Amino acid sequence: MGARLRAVRERRGLTLAGVGDATGISSSTLSRIETGRRKPTLEVVLRLAEEYGVSLDELAAPAPAPATERRSPAPRTARADKTVLPLTRYVGGLHAHKHVLPAVGEPPGRPRQVSHEGYEWLCVLYGRLWLALGDQDLVLTAGEVAEFDTRTPHGVANAGSSGPVEYLIMFGPQGERLRPRTPPVGKQR
Repeated sequence: MGARLRAVRERRGLTLAGVGDATGISSSTLSRIETGRRKPTLEVVLRLAEEYGVSLDELAAPAPAPATERRSPAPRTARADKTVLPLTRYVGGLHAHKHVLPAVGEPPGRPRQVSHEGYEWLCVLYGRLWLALGDQDLVLTAGEVAEFDTRTPHGVANAGSSGPVEYLIMFGPQGERLRPRTPPVGKQR
């Protein structure tokens, strides 16, 4: 349920602090619920469902059956503005998604920014990705990587008109970061 709560909150562009202010539930409690380190009470779930404007069924639907030896691909979720393919099954810790933003007919406005606890690494696979990161505007192309503290307001959009943009995201909800195990080129011993 924590992952569903987080997904709904992020789809609505809300921060943990904002939800905490609106519901009276501390942001630290909300964070522990979203990462699976704490189970929410029915009262908390009711408050969150009301705040997010969703039904209890949407939040409390049974979890998918455990994977058998033969694994099927993770389900895709599609919205009008993007498709998200989860690459990890997580309760907490680092997790990964592939995102696809559709082609745009005309240049979009500056991406809507959100901020939340955690740390993110993204890598563009195809196309041109517009990353609004605080006051900075970056256009990343295939093979380019960005990493940032997600407490910095951030948002993305397709920066090209020639086709979709595909990118990978690694996200650490408690600020976990990727740790390279090999030295950079030219600094090997």
